[in-house]
Amino acid sequence: MSILHQAMLITSLLVVSWLLMMLVHELGHILGALATGGRVHRLIWHPLVFSQTDVMPNPSPLVVAWMGPIVGIVLPVLPAGVASWRRWSMSYAVVFFAGFCLLVNGAYIGLGHFQDIGDTAVMAWLGTPTWVMIAFGLLTAPPGLWLLHRASSHLGFGRPRRPVNPAHAYGMLAIAILTVALGFLVGDMG
Repeated sequence: MSILHQAMLITSLLVVSWLLMMLVHELGHILGALATGGRVHRLIWHPLVFSQTDVMPNPSPLVVAWMGPIVGIVLPVLPAGVASWRRWSMSYAVVFFAGFCLLVNGAYIGLGHFQDIGDTAVMAWLGTPTWVMIAFGLLTAPPGLWLLHRASSHLGFGRPRRPVNPAHAYGMLAIAILTVALGFLVGDMG
């Protein structure tokens, strides 16, 4: 196994997962806004900043806040289930992405209330009990770790350790470059 291919695959997969996780999370806020009569004023999705969706007017800020992490975990898990069932050659990348989304959204909501940041500040301000946010984290982060573990053998870790496919490494690098370029291109839609 080439350490270069392994590093390329893992780095590219992390970049793609981070950027797409933020995009799916923001899609949840957008859907929450549209479902409750809000208007999306601005979407920031850029590789160098945390994503953000501004809704004005926002008649249901609690729904909009919660829809980000809910859609941010449900939407990636559905294709991961299909990919696992179909056993595509790169299904592990889809499973990794779903695990990444579960872990990051769970940690964000489950731990974010300690710092009153972003969505968790809105949730707390609008009356969401701390235990609900912690429970969300505890219900989503462990399955995320489990999915990441399932994908790890394809990344050259765990048992059985599979050799990294160079074509997958180069393909994921191309996807990462395109995703970053798209993020720079659209960056701030307001």
